[in-house]
Amino acid sequence: MAQENELVAVFRSVESDAEEQAGVVRDLLVRAGVAAEILDDSAPGVPEGAFEVRVPAAQQASAEEALDSHKDFAPNAMNLSHDLDMVAAFVSDAAEAELLATQIRSILDAQEIPSVMISGSLFPHLPFEIRVPKDRLEEARKAIAAAEEAGPAAAEEAERESENTGSVELP
Repeated sequence: MAQENELVAVFRSVESDAEEQAGVVRDLLVRAGVAAEILDDSAPGVPEGAFEVRVPAAQQASAEEALDSHKDFAPNAMNLSHDLDMVAAFVSDAAEAELLATQIRSILDAQEIPSVMISGSLFPHLPFEIRVPKDRLEEARKAIAAAEEAGPAAAEEAERESENTGSVELP
């Protein structure tokens, strides 16, 4: 039988992501109040290429109970819908295309619309492109159009307001 100060393995993996798995298990056990540590194959008794999570022998039952309560856990299924495909919301090869693309990304960020900028900045003849998820394309186009309609004066006013937000006036 294991002594009180002896560590016992409650998890072992040799998968390619074994270290990450062990980290998840250790974090789960720590949240459950169990002292847990990760050991790799440099530790005595750990097989080559494996990662283990060990706990004090006195906490083995608590650790196994915590792990058993999470056996049915499965991450949410990945959404493979083509609605998430990235599509172009803006494309320009004008001289100021990089500046415009940066401004458009700021507009989209303010509306919490995810976006990526595609550029060939090393090759000036390639256009700058802003892509958004396909299911947010119409929303992105409306946000861009609204910003264009409001013009630079609205942008400057919004910037002034953001600078004044949270400021404290001294007597």
